[in-house]
Amino acid sequence: MMSRFSYLIEKIEAAEFTEFPFRHIYIDEFFSPDDFGEITTAPEIALSPARSDEHLFSLLFEQGYKIIDFPGCVTDQGRYIRWHAERKVTHNVTNTACEGFGVTLRLIAPQSPFISQLREFLSGDRFQSAAAAKFGVSSNAVYADNGIQKYLDGYEISPHPDVRKKALTYMVNINPHPNSEELDHHTHYLKFKDQYRYIEKFWQHNPDVDRCWFPWDWCESKSVQTKNNSIVLFSPSNDTMHGVKTNYDHLPAQRTQLYGNLWYHDVAFQTDYPGWEDYVIGGDRRHVSPLSAIKSHLPAPIRTLAKQVLAMGRGKSNVIGDRIKHHQAENNEPL
Repeated sequence: MMSRFSYLIEKIEAAEFTEFPFRHIYIDEFFSPDDFGEITTAPEIALSPARSDEHLFSLLFEQGYKIIDFPGCVTDQGRYIRWHAERKVTHNVTNTACEGFGVTLRLIAPQSPFISQLREFLSGDRFQSAAAAKFGVSSNAVYADNGIQKYLDGYEISPHPDVRKKALTYMVNINPHPNSEELDHHTHYLKFKDQYRYIEKFWQHNPDVDRCWFPWDWCESKSVQTKNNSIVLFSPSNDTMHGVKTNYDHLPAQRTQLYGNLWYHDVAFQTDYPGWEDYVIGGDRRHVSPLSAIKSHLPAPIRTLAKQVLAMGRGKSNVIGDRIKHHQAENNEPL
């Protein structure tokens, strides 16, 4: 059965790959002008201006949004409101590479027929299969997770390439505010600085090690997805570094995306889940407390983490650092 949104599949199938800063697809003007206008004026997307953070949450809940457990975010509404009022710079509660304290909300119960149809189409097999096929991913090997999401001020995910279990990800900017492209809340696409490129090689030769987040100053931003009605799709690999750090007034309108992932049902078994601290070699460049190290590793196996943290506390080389040095020595690569 044809859908009014079938042309989106045709655009994905016809799109050419871009190789910089990593292999991905970028499509400008993804939706037709009429469809995009209907999206950005729908009551679920273009909320009334809020008077306060408390009022904003009320508006979001009324429109069918729910706070979700999302990387780099908290799920406690009151805790976020208290942090946002003080805006103290502190390490993120889930990862020491971040200083943000975000909240992400997903539209669970759309009320307008148009948004309901759009969500049904994006969740359907035809769209998911077309996206998977474009990247050579078997649709039988994956399952989908997608939705319309809003990200409040302070939301941050530091540079990361995505975990190995993720097969594909896409993001469409559907921001309702007219000056959204000028605001500081967009996705950056990055590359490791030269002195940290050894990490990509390490991941290549150690498929049992899952990938993680890194401090912003370990990377260089090469492009930013500021354009409204644009989509980026990519299949995560060792070089697909991307991140977001928001700093904007979310009361008039909020950063809004169509966000989706394909996840592998089965993936090669990972036995190590190091944090960025474990990749520090060639000297102690910054102090890392045992507590911060433990937080950065969640949800790694506690026994493995304890061994790594204790080793770091005694000034010994950590497990990942040892493996990197061993690989570089075998291949005559400089540290």
